[in-house]
Amino acid sequence: MKGNEELIVVLNTLLKEELSAVNQYMVHAKMYQNWGYGKLHTAIRNQAFDEMNHAEMLIERIILYENTPTVTNINMLNIGKTVSDMIDNDNNEEIGAVNSYHNAIRFARSCDDYVTVDILTRILISEESHLDWAETQRNQIQQMGIENYLLSQVETSNE
Repeated sequence: MKGNEELIVVLNTLLKEELSAVNQYMVHAKMYQNWGYGKLHTAIRNQAFDEMNHAEMLIERIILYENTPTVTNINMLNIGKTVSDMIDNDNNEEIGAVNSYHNAIRFARSCDDYVTVDILTRILISEESHLDWAETQRNQIQQMGIENYLLSQVETSNE
C-alpha cells in the first residue's frame, strides 16, 4: 500500500538515527568490555539490540508503504574516549531520539496514520528508558565519583 511520501521521509530519517545509534553503542559496548566494565558492556550491548529492533520496525513500515528503506547513510558517530564521555554521548543521542520521535508522532497524527503513531510510540517508550538509564549513570558518577562508579561496573565471578 502506498504511504504518505513526507511520512516515509520522516521514517527514513528515524531509521538513519537508529542505525547510527546501533553503531555507536556497539563500539562503546566493546570498549567497555575491553576495559573490564562488564555491567556497562551488557547494558549498552542490550541497548544496541533495542536500537536494531527499532530499525527493523521502521524498515518493515517503510516496506509496507512500497518504498525502499535507506540503510546506506548514518549520522556521524560520537565515540567517547572515557566512560564519562561515552555515557554523555549516548545520553545526547537519546535526547535527540526522544525529540525526534515526539516530532514524528505529531506528524504521523497529522497524517491520520495511527498504526505508525502506535509503532513510533512503542519505540519512544524504549528510547525514554534508555535516556533514563543514561541519566541515572550520570547521576551516579556525580554522586559517587568516577572511581567508585567504575568499581561498581566491574562484574565479579559471583554475578
